[in-house]
Amino acid sequence: MNFNATLIGQMIAFVVFVWFCMKYVWPPMMKALDERKKTIADGLAAAERGQREHELAEERARESLVEAKQQAQEIISRAEKRAAEIVEEAKADARTEGERMIAAARNELDQELNRVKEELRGQVVSIAVAGAEKVLEREVNEQTHNELLTKLAAQI
Repeated sequence: MNFNATLIGQMIAFVVFVWFCMKYVWPPMMKALDERKKTIADGLAAAERGQREHELAEERARESLVEAKQQAQEIISRAEKRAAEIVEEAKADARTEGERMIAAARNELDQELNRVKEELRGQVVSIAVAGAEKVLEREVNEQTHNELLTKLAAQI
């Protein structure tokens, strides 16, 4: 056996094997690797997009939360303002009602005072007539002296 012939045969077999691998095995492997590389790159890009979308969603959620807090504060402020208005309206109504009640009480008091004055005038007239009867020792006719009594009552 010739060492050179074996070596040359092995080299030829190796070259044929390399050619066969380069022609039939290498392209599908490279295609599979390229597809895998593309899948990984797509997955990383999708992960980055997802991360950006997540950050944007968090930012929108924060903004929505801030806006909701502002709206809630505005609603509370309006409610407090309306409550103060209602209290002021109630105070004004109470003042008006109190003034009306005071005016009604004064009116009633004036009427009662006038009634008492008239009653007192009548009693004074009766007492004056009785006193005049005793002084004159005769009966005084009310009809003839009605003008005199009216003037006397007006003076009292």
